[in-house]
Amino acid sequence: MQDTNIAPTVTTEFEKEVYSGLTDYPKHLSSKYIYDKKGDKLFQDIMAMPTYYLTNCEYEILEQNKHEITALFSGSGTFDLIELGAGDGKKTKILLKEFSDKKIDFTYVPIDISNNALNQLHDSCKIELPEVNVQPFQGTYFEALKEINTRKNRKVILFLGSNIGNLMHDQAVGFMEKIQQLMQPNDLLLMGFDQKKNPQTILDAYNDQEGITAAFNKNILARINSELEGNFDLEQFLHWEVYDPETGTAKSFLVSKIEQTVRIESLDLTVHFKQWETIHTEISQKYDDQIIDWLAKESGLQLTTAFQSKTHSYKNCVFKIA
Repeated sequence: MQDTNIAPTVTTEFEKEVYSGLTDYPKHLSSKYIYDKKGDKLFQDIMAMPTYYLTNCEYEILEQNKHEITALFSGSGTFDLIELGAGDGKKTKILLKEFSDKKIDFTYVPIDISNNALNQLHDSCKIELPEVNVQPFQGTYFEALKEINTRKNRKVILFLGSNIGNLMHDQAVGFMEKIQQLMQPNDLLLMGFDQKKNPQTILDAYNDQEGITAAFNKNILARINSELEGNFDLEQFLHWEVYDPETGTAKSFLVSKIEQTVRIESLDLTVHFKQWETIHTEISQKYDDQIIDWLAKESGLQLTTAFQSKTHSYKNCVFKIA
């Protein structure tokens, strides 16, 4: 079932993962490669959509609980606020402003795969929050974990937006376990978890009628075209979202509308698609309290505090080493 191509010499992770994913069966591509300057802007547009409830839920939690969160984070003195997948930092700025106003001694370390997003965040913080010491770090979460271990201050690690949901449960345990191994007894981890809810609410969040999410999902094909000399016809691929309420797993796909052949010159790769064949691009896991407790236990963490939104069942959970 695999395409019969002789693997060329590839150098970047993007090239390696595109080659591997499009010659595998079923086909898949990593959602992290959706993000470039255009992808960053599209995701900001998605977060502003009324159907994309996750942003507003987390914004509400941080705004309404900022005093308690400040006391919790600053209780043991100086700390580094290390944010994995910082993006535009819109929600985090609620805390940054509160910390700054209260003269809390901290350093903000935003980490993101997108250098463009980090540059925008750094520039906006200079204007909006000039008193905050911002030290950006560009890289993947797992590269960032190594960086975390080199810092001397007490660590408060943020992982917002229910980004943990982009990992299957076994991967999430491994990810949280790696964080736990780099934490000291006084360190804290605050993580967002989107909870199970009406399946239609979840489907609407990832399949807006305006087509912004579809354009975002297809941006990975646009990147292959521009960076790897591909010739994907984006109009011949359909964005499709499914949700399994039993497992809590939402999945995004790109579906080939027609039988077609795509050429990626820099990889010397020809990819054949049958009509209605899929490329799996992203998962977004939804949780209940039992699963959150299980993830913590399996990764050597202990849930200490949880903040919940008034609507849409979203939680920000605080963990320490068990």
